[in-house]
Amino acid sequence: MAEMTREEVDVYLDSHGGYAVLSTIGKDGYPHAVPLGFFRSGDEVVLPVRGQRKVNIGRNPKVAVTVESGRTMKELKGVVIRGDATLVEDPAAVLELVREGARRRGTPEDQLPTTTRTGMAYVRVRPRKIASWDNTKA
Repeated sequence: MAEMTREEVDVYLDSHGGYAVLSTIGKDGYPHAVPLGFFRSGDEVVLPVRGQRKVNIGRNPKVAVTVESGRTMKELKGVVIRGDATLVEDPAAVLELVREGARRRGTPEDQLPTTTRTGMAYVRVRPRKIASWDNTKA
């Protein structure tokens, strides 16, 4: 199975804005995996979190983020990022991340959100290890 270069990983993540699966570690030690919207900011992946995901990250910041695509074995591409999550809970910082995510989805500047929901948070995932595959290279 062919891997992607770091540059190819960045291009792939930027071109597959949409959903990633964020895996956190539950109190019982088992993974808790949920699809969430995401975007890349520099070397980090940014995702909104609430509820159990937020609690899990507060307890254990080690997470995995998976993005994949393809319908057949020959088309499969994907990235798994294992890293350390940092919660962003400051309302002004959260609003800026909400606006950045909206910009990445093509929202015009004059239509960007000006407020956030109470208790909303984001997580920034700093990669420790990146695994990738690109079966279209085979």
